[in-house]
Amino acid sequence: MQGNTTVTITFVAYFIVMLGIGYEAYRRTATSSDYFLGGRSLGPWTAALSAGASDMSGWLLLGLPGYAFMAGLEAFWLGAGLLLGTWLNWMLVAKRLRIYSKALGDSLTLSEYFSNRFNDRSKVLQRLSAMFILLFFLFYTSSGLVAGGKLFETAFGLDYRWAVILGAVSVISYTLFGGFLAVCWTDLVQGLLMSAALVIVPLVALDFSGGIGHVVTTMQMKNPELLNIMTDVYGNPLSSITILSLLGWGLGYFGQPHILARFKAVKSVDDMPAARRIAVTWTGFCILGAFLVGLAGMVYVDAHPGIILEDPEQIFMLLVSSLFNPLVAGILLAAILAAIMSTADSQLLVCSTAFAEDLYHDIFRSEATQQEILQVGRVSVVVISIIACLLAMNPDSNVLGLVSYAWAGFGAAFGPALLISLFWKRMTRNGALAGILVGGITVVIWKQLTGGWFDLYEIIPGFAFSSIAIVAVSLLDGCLSRHPLVDFGSADIESG
Repeated sequence: MQGNTTVTITFVAYFIVMLGIGYEAYRRTATSSDYFLGGRSLGPWTAALSAGASDMSGWLLLGLPGYAFMAGLEAFWLGAGLLLGTWLNWMLVAKRLRIYSKALGDSLTLSEYFSNRFNDRSKVLQRLSAMFILLFFLFYTSSGLVAGGKLFETAFGLDYRWAVILGAVSVISYTLFGGFLAVCWTDLVQGLLMSAALVIVPLVALDFSGGIGHVVTTMQMKNPELLNIMTDVYGNPLSSITILSLLGWGLGYFGQPHILARFKAVKSVDDMPAARRIAVTWTGFCILGAFLVGLAGMVYVDAHPGIILEDPEQIFMLLVSSLFNPLVAGILLAAILAAIMSTADSQLLVCSTAFAEDLYHDIFRSEATQQEILQVGRVSVVVISIIACLLAMNPDSNVLGLVSYAWAGFGAAFGPALLISLFWKRMTRNGALAGILVGGITVVIWKQLTGGWFDLYEIIPGFAFSSIAIVAVSLLDGCLSRHPLVDFGSADIESG
């Protein structure tokens, strides 16, 4: 599809729509609270789809279909872990975090929430959390720019470096001015586009492949193990380590700052049940669609011996370019761009918030006005984007290796600390510090080890050791009276 005029026009139209949304958000952004958290004004649809779109990224349309293409029903365990994690995050965290973050000094960031929750006057907890967020999200953002660069390179034949810059500019343009509202509103549109693509593409692909029955029969003839969720493609039983590792992805949700920000920004706790149903339903449909893309793609490629697919993660793009006319293909390829942008913009904004609120305002200019913090946030968007672009200039850069466990790093470092802080009043500041450090360090060390239980996905031991550290240090601390959790009571939990 290189150089296709129709695809180019479709992409340009898509950018114009995103910029228009960003401009409208800019008109409604006056304070730092507006810029960083949208004035806590999100409705259930925007909050749910924005959380889902910022979570899934291009992995939903590239990675998961590619995994199903190669592994068959083994991919079920990964999808199940992600869906369960989404549901538990909305059930256990969303409502309490919305209430407590508002009551605890109107905490805009996760770092600020931790600081206020434990009355940490030293601000060590807030600064440590902010630095951790900046470090890992730089890698996340650069990986998104790499994915965007590869998409532009493939679709338009651009030089890779110029493609990265073009992708960065498109994300920066609306994030810079519109802030959180622009990110969430564009995520709403992008989430709908992603879900539409993951309904249309598998339906058409299944039709071309002879229907789901023919797909199953073909897979059975090709390799019966592809239809067995308990074995790999070679017929070897899946070990408990493999199954736990795939399900363990769900633990990451509790510690992802860009997803948790949506909970804090919901207009009212009364909207939480509706938002949860929307989010879980959207996630389930998208995971199922991505799964079917991989399976239908397997049969389609098998039926066309002339097709050579060097990278399984390109199966979505292959089906789109093969089965649809250029106009529809351009729209469906824009769904990949939407997936990439919806995560990159969220990560960029979280980095900006961490710098402006948790470092600049807290360390350098405690007397800074709302307008000054707002401008610093916008400048930091540009600076962080430039750094991420530099990291993304080499698609084979070693820094991208960290992306594979950045999800685990956030999940293990922040997940237990957040969950326990919302439910256990005896947790202390030192317990939170210990949990964040132990969780993050465990992930980094565990990743370097191999063999036996060291093959377990690093988020699981990281999450477990972090939880143990929090409880042990908090009990040893003996400082319940110095670090109480605000006691809202059940009535306040229900009313918000």
